[in-house]
Amino acid sequence: MSEHRRKPPQPQGGGRAAARRGQSGSSSGRRAAPRGATGSSAGSYGSGAEERPYAGRAEARRAAQRNGGGRRRAAEPGRGGRRAAPGGPGQGGAASSGKRRMIDYPRAGRYGWQRWVPSWKLTSGVCLGFFGSMLAAAGIAYAMVGVPDVAKMAKAQNNVYYWADGTRMIATGGERNRQAVGLSQIPKAMRYAVISQENKTFYSDNGVDPKGIARAVFNMAKGGETQGGSTITQQYVKNAMLEDQSQTITRKAKEILVSVKVGAEVDKDEILEGYLNSAYYGRGAYGIQAAARAYFNKDAVDLNPGQCAMLAAVLKGSTYYDPAGATSLDPSATSTANSARAQRQMQDTLDKMVEYGHLDAAERAEYRALPKVQNPRSNTEQSGQIGYLVDLAKASLLKNNVATKHQLDQGGYSIYTTFDKKKVEELEGAVTKVYKANIKPDKRPELDTHVQFGGASVNPETGAIEAIYGGADATKHFSNNADETGAQVGSTFKPFVLAAAMKWGVRDPDLDKDQSQDERTVVSPKSLYSGRNRLKIKDYDGSIWMNEKGEQWPQPNDGEESVGSPPDYKIDLREAMRKSVNTAFVQLGMDVGTDKVKEAAVQAGLLESSLSGSTFPAFSIGISDPSAIRMAGAYGTFASSGVQRDPFSVTKVTSKKGTIYTHEVKDKRAFTSKVADNVTDVLKTVVDKGTGTNAQLPGRDVAGKTGTTDGNKSAWFIGYTPQLSTAITMFRFQDDERVKNRKFLKMYGTGGQDSIHGASFPAEIWHDYMSQALKGTKALRFPTPEPIGEVLHDTPPPSPSPTPTPSKSQETTPSPTPTPTPSKPEPTPTPTPSGTCGVFEWNCDDEDDGGANGGNGPGGDGPGGAGGPSPTPSPTVTGGEGGTRGGGGFISGPNG
Repeated sequence: MSEHRRKPPQPQGGGRAAARRGQSGSSSGRRAAPRGATGSSAGSYGSGAEERPYAGRAEARRAAQRNGGGRRRAAEPGRGGRRAAPGGPGQGGAASSGKRRMIDYPRAGRYGWQRWVPSWKLTSGVCLGFFGSMLAAAGIAYAMVGVPDVAKMAKAQNNVYYWADGTRMIATGGERNRQAVGLSQIPKAMRYAVISQENKTFYSDNGVDPKGIARAVFNMAKGGETQGGSTITQQYVKNAMLEDQSQTITRKAKEILVSVKVGAEVDKDEILEGYLNSAYYGRGAYGIQAAARAYFNKDAVDLNPGQCAMLAAVLKGSTYYDPAGATSLDPSATSTANSARAQRQMQDTLDKMVEYGHLDAAERAEYRALPKVQNPRSNTEQSGQIGYLVDLAKASLLKNNVATKHQLDQGGYSIYTTFDKKKVEELEGAVTKVYKANIKPDKRPELDTHVQFGGASVNPETGAIEAIYGGADATKHFSNNADETGAQVGSTFKPFVLAAAMKWGVRDPDLDKDQSQDERTVVSPKSLYSGRNRLKIKDYDGSIWMNEKGEQWPQPNDGEESVGSPPDYKIDLREAMRKSVNTAFVQLGMDVGTDKVKEAAVQAGLLESSLSGSTFPAFSIGISDPSAIRMAGAYGTFASSGVQRDPFSVTKVTSKKGTIYTHEVKDKRAFTSKVADNVTDVLKTVVDKGTGTNAQLPGRDVAGKTGTTDGNKSAWFIGYTPQLSTAITMFRFQDDERVKNRKFLKMYGTGGQDSIHGASFPAEIWHDYMSQALKGTKALRFPTPEPIGEVLHDTPPPSPSPTPTPSKSQETTPSPTPTPTPSKPEPTPTPTPSGTCGVFEWNCDDEDDGGANGGNGPGGDGPGGAGGPSPTPSPTVTGGEGGTRGGGGFISGPNG
């Protein structure tokens, strides 16, 4: 055991305290030898040291420290294994040797955790060194960056769009829409509108905003955008760095350095002029002069304060502040929403201009309303259908993350589309021919105004969109009618009901509602269903279907006519499709389950977001509003024997980096060929000898379906050959975004006809277009379908339920000559103030509709009403009374 760990013998006569009092301080600082030591050199602690009692560890340690010793004594010669005394190698040599280290860390003379706490000198030295190095690096970087020259800034290039055959369609963007003007040609109102809204300290700051920089760094750390909080100088520099717009710390640091240098070396007026001439205002306009022309068709120098304040608002983002809207980029960016945002921002800017002394209050009072802007497509190159085609292709690139909106604005892309120039021209020609021959708004202003057409043509083998008709002219009517419109599809939805019945089958009424495939019965087109007018729709188990209010729904047929032979009015599904009998398909949809009908429609290619009211019986007869593009694509699934391919508009995109995008056609099996080919065979009957005879193409197989909707507010014809599927829609829509509560209008009397049906103008347009589009191509035949399913209800119907209902006699007693307004003992809800029958209004007779309860008049084929009320009906569900134009588009929705 070490000596200083061994407890020494206690001295006699007084103990340790007496021993301590009796001992004298040792000049050597060494401990006295314990009593009993021999005094030999091997056993002594120092030469000539006086022997004295051991006084304890603490006293020995203090004595050692007083005499320059350490905590441990040095090993003596001949005493191996002794620890080195403090001051030896590795034990704080500076204290014993007198040498001082340059960096005293770990700290000498400190013990435990204190050895590892840096001194204030060391801490301040390191900080000064770090900041000095950073300052030197910043100085070098500052010296290396240059001041951007607005005359040599990176400029936007053209995006070139190509037809399907590789020929050039149009070049958009680029230098042709950028024109620099001097500060003298920019109104003071424009200068101060931007300063007041964006950077009120512009003329006094040093070009950077520390708070804005911190916010930008924080946003980047979260993965967000860096916009916002920048000074005008920083925004000017950012515009000058167009070739590097990456959201990185390195690029932001470079932008800050350049901004500091510009703020120090460039005159403020020159910065402001450069910014206003380089900023992007939307509509392809770079610079204030191009913006003044794009929005107001005037030179920048002639802008008034209200127009200047509006353009300052647009600088925040044209997608959401251009009053014309930008629904192709974001469905929420409607004209109404954008106008409201621009109005609020414009008024706020004007108020700030007054507050900061840049505008007289009296003059400010003149600009309370949003200034009128011209159509965004004033460029004649985008007239006709070209503007719609470009918008469709651009939206596809954004949806597929090929490029951002900012990158597309800067240009440099070659975009190869699926559009067939010949087919586009032929579709436009077919619509124009019918419109000019029949629609006379000057002669019938109350009946023929606001008439619109839309159309789309899709190749079933690939999904390529080969042609669209978006409206009369992209420079005059800029919402694309081939995409989302909000127009319900009516009876063109019935093929999805038949497909669901042949894929999953109808449910067993004796089993629970949730049934497996093995517990269902696949339906044959020869199955019989009732064609009785105002048939009370039943649930799958045979009970009368009721809504949440306990109200029954007697489904009307077109023209309030029963179809089939009395007394039971049974009709097979092929005949029901041929004559577009509503009651048969509403009941079939209930037997299959409207959830399965919806699933079939989605699998065929419709967007789930466009399908509304799927919990009501009338879902099966088209109260949803898919786009023409999606309907053409979904019918193309039947044409390709059940293989679904998403519609697409861009095949390839190239840039200076090479090919950056190539579309891959993805095949998805929606239905078996047996199911799809049987649907096609039934739809072929519709064209051969049904409501679609106007669409016949001599020598070619054609399958298709007509559709007309509640209140005669929209009409459709969708048909296909093995090579091409085309959808045509017609509707009247009050397309002025400034009018509140926009709505679809009835088409009774439109075009000089009593009512409009899918068999009339839409089928005529379809025929004229398809006969030209298919000219020179081989006439292919549809596959011969294999027999499918079981024939249901081919025996007399079961006896009526023993429990009578108030309307039992009406349901079971035939009425060979039904009256336009049959007796209805069912509950009648309070009529709406408008007096118009909506699709979710029960037992409603609209005298404007001829008492058809939402029917479509003679020869029509619409749903004639919905299957049930919604507790809170939405504009989307009810079909356009509120002007909703979302969910059914080709682009909108998660799977667009």
